[in-house]
Amino acid sequence: MHKEVLRAIEGIGLYPVISLIVFFLFFTSVFLWVVRIRKSHAKSMAAMPLDDGDTPEPLSTPSSPPTTSRS
Repeated sequence: MHKEVLRAIEGIGLYPVISLIVFFLFFTSVFLWVVRIRKSHAKSMAAMPLDDGDTPEPLSTPSSPPTTSRS
């Protein structure tokens, strides 16, 4: 049933071609962008998930209990 409906639409064969062209252009542009970026920029982007921007707090010693703030 679906095949007959799709066959009845005029110009339906154009949509797969357009999809292929969009797919090819997108991945070609991403590939060219990856090839052209500086290595320092790529390294800084790779470290972003691990860098939260805060300095690490010192670990508490066993003799002093951790402090909690209650509001």
